[in-house]
Amino acid sequence: MIKRILVGLLLSSIFAFAGSEHGHLPLPKAAKNYVMDYDKNTECVVRHLKVYKDPKWAAKIELNNGKKIYFSSPKSMFEFYQRPGKWYYIGVKNEHDFKDIIVTDYNNLKLINAKEAFYVYGSRATSPSGDDLVVFENREDAAEFAKNYNGKRIMTFEQVSPSLINLINGRI
Repeated sequence: MIKRILVGLLLSSIFAFAGSEHGHLPLPKAAKNYVMDYDKNTECVVRHLKVYKDPKWAAKIELNNGKKIYFSSPKSMFEFYQRPGKWYYIGVKNEHDFKDIIVTDYNNLKLINAKEAFYVYGSRATSPSGDDLVVFENREDAAEFAKNYNGKRIMTFEQVSPSLINLINGRI
């Protein structure tokens, strides 16, 4: 009985290997290496603050046409993302114009995909833009930060609404 199971497992793994493209097993996708290539003159398009002054809050949106838009904080990035028409001179028509949305992990300054990040709302930490969302690559780090700095809620990219951004900005 055990021999039959082992032979079955062996044959199924051989067929799976042989059936994969070029006889190789699929490899996991490599993480994309993002670059935050601002200088001392780069300003946040929303608040006109120098981005380099506090890199742990920096964010960037790259457009399909190659243009790069920098932000002094995640809150500013969300303001632009949710209402790009307010900055009509940038030339963004809709979200399909966005190639990459990049934020900085608060703990280790690692650049990460904003849509995969976790955001802590309501903590004692403030960015150059005032009250803000603190970014983390994983939920565990976000939870630890929230516990230590009085964070009220951990959210994903999709959960950050225009109403929340207005609340953080004191517009509600």
